[in-house]
Amino acid sequence: MTPLSPEEVLKQIAEALPEECREHVIIIGSLAAGYHYFSGNPERSIRTKDVDCMFSPHAKAVSAAGTVTEQLLKANWAPKAGGEWSTPGTDETPEDKLPMIRLQPPGDRGSADWFLELLGAPDTQAQEAKTFRRVQTTMGHFAICSFNFLALAEWQPILTVLGMRIARPEMMALANMLHHPAIRPELIKGTTDKRSNKDLGRVLALAWLTQELDVRKETDILSEWPAAMAIALQEKFPERAKELALGAGDGIAALLQSPVDMDQALAICNRGLLASLEVGRPGFAAIGRRFRQSVIDPLRDIATTW
Repeated sequence: MTPLSPEEVLKQIAEALPEECREHVIIIGSLAAGYHYFSGNPERSIRTKDVDCMFSPHAKAVSAAGTVTEQLLKANWAPKAGGEWSTPGTDETPEDKLPMIRLQPPGDRGSADWFLELLGAPDTQAQEAKTFRRVQTTMGHFAICSFNFLALAEWQPILTVLGMRIARPEMMALANMLHHPAIRPELIKGTTDKRSNKDLGRVLALAWLTQELDVRKETDILSEWPAAMAIALQEKFPERAKELALGAGDGIAALLQSPVDMDQALAICNRGLLASLEVGRPGFAAIGRRFRQSVIDPLRDIATTW
């Protein structure tokens, strides 16, 4: 994958989105993290194929996604070609069988390097971990996918100078931890990488970048994560907040206890978010221990008082 400048990619998306839709958009994933930590530093980059764009709130996600899709198609963005999920469905296609909305930017500004994937903010009352909602466009029927814990990305997102909102790193970390309470065998399609290792590794990558920022700016932001996580859980999942907080670190604990999974998690991070840094195994293991002490244990301590 070609190294991407988070600043340039976010700028391109901001310029393409209708202004009236930007308030309903939150950028999550690698681009959000890359912009947060690397903006203004031309020596830092990320490697990613998919740029995740979540529409919020849940009630307006479908209409906003439809509006944005039509606008981008008119601006010569194109559905991502290839693969079994590239053909639009019809009104008879079940929602969970519809292709996701994945759009490549126009021209020669990186259309072969990345694509925009549209997601929806979840309904926090839904019991399913993953849900699909139909979006009708002039090209046919598509779907936007929602993951229940991505509701945390809606908690106090950061407004950038480009007028786009990005999810807070600690909220993305918490969502990934809750989504993976254990190391599961499921692989990322077309690879030998475990999905759990990718997402739990991302948690430690975010912690590593925060620690680096703390050293550089003489702050202690990482130690502020547990309090923010606790508040967000109480606001987004009030009936389950204590249970979720107490179990949030289980997946990370499993990762730290498995050298094979740790090695794979680090390798994935060094191919993606940490591509311009090449973090070594000792540093990755050290941030794992620090994360457990500075974030997981304090979050559990807070939860025991509820």
